[in-house]
Amino acid sequence: MGTMNIVLYEPEIPQNTGNIMRTCVATNTILHLIEPLGFSLSEKEIKRSGANYVKDTIYYCYPNWDDFMKKHPNGIFYFLTRYGQKSLYDVHVDNPNEDYYFVLGKESTGIPVSILKEHLDSCIRLPMTDKVRALNVSNVAAIMMYEAMRQQGFPNMSFFEPESMKGKDYLTKTS
Repeated sequence: MGTMNIVLYEPEIPQNTGNIMRTCVATNTILHLIEPLGFSLSEKEIKRSGANYVKDTIYYCYPNWDDFMKKHPNGIFYFLTRYGQKSLYDVHVDNPNEDYYFVLGKESTGIPVSILKEHLDSCIRLPMTDKVRALNVSNVAAIMMYEAMRQQGFPNMSFFEPESMKGKDYLTKTS
């Protein structure tokens, strides 16, 4: 069984990482954090934006990109960048037996050009107008993951409010 993975290259803003952690829990996605981080994982901003889901996030930290790549030499990698020549709709991640990695760069400068140049065919961009340079990294992560999940048929995900919460029929039960 393959895995879905989000890789954050040197993330700087704790709220974005917290939001991405929540998305990872919602989509059964593993998070990989490439140091240096612009914050401590114990900061209250992470916990607030992760809305108490941080404890349920499966994540790993790596001292640098080379260490991460040594530990994950296989898999299919996609690099989300405003310079990508392909759309996320050109990406096919429908094989549930593959490990897919979606790499997002730091908020201020993105993924280093040296890494992108090694993976030109795997650089993808979200379509947008010419009035916006890029979307927020946590929005990009969520959009990409839900497209990946859609292609795999939303495995192990519920289309309804779980009964362990308010339940599927909550709206019809309330007055």
